[in-house]
Amino acid sequence: MPVEQHLFVIFLATTLVAMISPGPDMLFVLGCGIRGGARAGLLATAGVATSEIVHITLAAAGLSAFFAAAPTAFTALRLAGAGYLVYLGVQAIRHRGEQHVQPAAASGVSSRQAYLRGLLTNLVNPKMVTFTIAFLPQFVDPRLCHVWLQFLILGAVFVGLEFLVDGTVGVLAGRIGDWLGRRRAARRRLDMATGGVFIGLGVRLAVERP
Repeated sequence: MPVEQHLFVIFLATTLVAMISPGPDMLFVLGCGIRGGARAGLLATAGVATSEIVHITLAAAGLSAFFAAAPTAFTALRLAGAGYLVYLGVQAIRHRGEQHVQPAAASGVSSRQAYLRGLLTNLVNPKMVTFTIAFLPQFVDPRLCHVWLQFLILGAVFVGLEFLVDGTVGVLAGRIGDWLGRRRAARRRLDMATGGVFIGLGVRLAVERP
């Protein structure tokens, strides 16, 4: 096996803990699943996973050293991520409790929107950039050679776990979407809570030192 087995076990355990812990990506997939059904939840997950492929590619290219040498670049990315999270939160609150609530499968979030927003939510999330670019290379052992193959294996596992965890969240959320669609008050509270969480996360990222 081109990946050192002891490091691989640690990688699996740590990645699972990180994936299961609720964060912006999981909350967004949950919201897409509820508002757009299981398909939207899965496509939001696909968008998140696509951005992870970008992160892994950057990690393989050695951008962890680049960010260490150019902290301004990371600061710009952190502020962009914070702004996007605040935008998502405002959008969720603005669309709370519509007068005409349709079934979740036909409401607010199209398949294309779910994918693109899932992609952007993760792509500009500095927490995930930090995790992928700074954390993933620690499990690559240059002494084993085939460095790109090691990244490929770890990246494939990472993306697979992303689909497993967030995809499950999206599908389960979609199954209760119709129920929430018939209960405007519950949906309004959900939109308000989700929007508040996104805005809070965005503000925290904006004021947090990198």
